[in-house]
Amino acid sequence: MQKKYLTIYDDLVDKIKAGIWPVNTLLPSENDLTNRYETSRETIRKALNLLSQNGYIQKVRGKGSIVLDAHKFSFPVSGIVSYKELTKQLNITSNTIVQELSYMETPSALQELVNIEGNVWRAVRIREIDGEKIILDKDYFSEMHVPFPTKEICEDSIYQYIEEELGLTIGFAQKEIVVEEPTKEDYELLSLEGFSNIVVIKSHVYLDDTSLFQYTESRHRPDKFRFIDFARRI
Repeated sequence: MQKKYLTIYDDLVDKIKAGIWPVNTLLPSENDLTNRYETSRETIRKALNLLSQNGYIQKVRGKGSIVLDAHKFSFPVSGIVSYKELTKQLNITSNTIVQELSYMETPSALQELVNIEGNVWRAVRIREIDGEKIILDKDYFSEMHVPFPTKEICEDSIYQYIEEELGLTIGFAQKEIVVEEPTKEDYELLSLEGFSNIVVIKSHVYLDDTSLFQYTESRHRPDKFRFIDFARRI
């Protein structure tokens, strides 16, 4: 016999798929669901946790459980894809806001962290989709390899500038994915009301001659993306 929380989970999934609770609306409260299914609050919480784990809802402190779009944007982890290329592949309309474009005043601290040699310039860009600011990209480049660009280049595609104008070949990247509490800057620059965590992809990116030319932190609101990879057992 199936456990009750799984039966409730299946019923909630069916209702979400049927559009009874559309995307970006709230599920009934835990108390309402407890009464509706004539069960304990703990059983309802187990069902809601399973919905959250499988990407149907996002629990937001102070609000409740928000229904998510099951068709989240798929963000490839293993590949090296520019944001412009990604939005084209996903057929989504996006706006890039250049928040900062400057030389690092004290590059030594960063160089110690990421081992970028020479002068370092920094681009901070906000990615806006459907009127919501959901990604904060903080990129650090070696001027030895990538000369300081224009704001227009940063609004369009730095990788396109590197490959087409500079004639360089981007080789590979080492990536780390962590979940962190949002910083004060995250809250100021992104649409994060009600969210208590943020997904951060930290990347060291190299040219094909193994020269490190970029360090980046791409900070994502957790409800809009799923991070995908392809793995093969050897």
